[in-house]
Amino acid sequence: MNPPDIVIRPAVKSDVPALGRLGASLMRQHFEFDPLRFLRPGDKPEEGYAWFLGTQLNRDDATIFVADHQGVVIGYAYAAVEPLSWEDLRDECGVIHDLVVDATAQQRGVGTALMQSALAWMRHRGLARAVLSTSPRNERAQRLFDRLGFRRTMIEMTRELSEDDGKE
Repeated sequence: MNPPDIVIRPAVKSDVPALGRLGASLMRQHFEFDPLRFLRPGDKPEEGYAWFLGTQLNRDDATIFVADHQGVVIGYAYAAVEPLSWEDLRDECGVIHDLVVDATAQQRGVGTALMQSALAWMRHRGLARAVLSTSPRNERAQRLFDRLGFRRTMIEMTRELSEDDGKE
């Protein structure tokens, strides 16, 4: 059930600037979590993220849902179908790539509504499961994903490589 004054709908081309703004905020948040692991936002992450998400709008195997509050996009969920992967040892599935809600709209059920729309899109496509990744420091997101029935299945570990490789 959507929050009363929020409409969850598929993203359209005119949403791209807002998607870029929100995506850049997600990029900055992750970079602050771990600047060695996550992509540096650079000078114009809004433009870069807007360009990227704009390329996803017309894909048959991807979707972006937005949370619209009186004509203003306050959040989005970006999901896609990923094929069977021998590298990841998993069958075809849906992947939640991004979930972001503007800081002014958090704690109102917007993230839950966006996730429910993305999961319904996956079910409609006949997918058996959804997977996602989250930063270990993003505890608020983890609580949401726990409430929505996600379980922990993998732990990503990162090591920076240097000239000292091979030495313990």
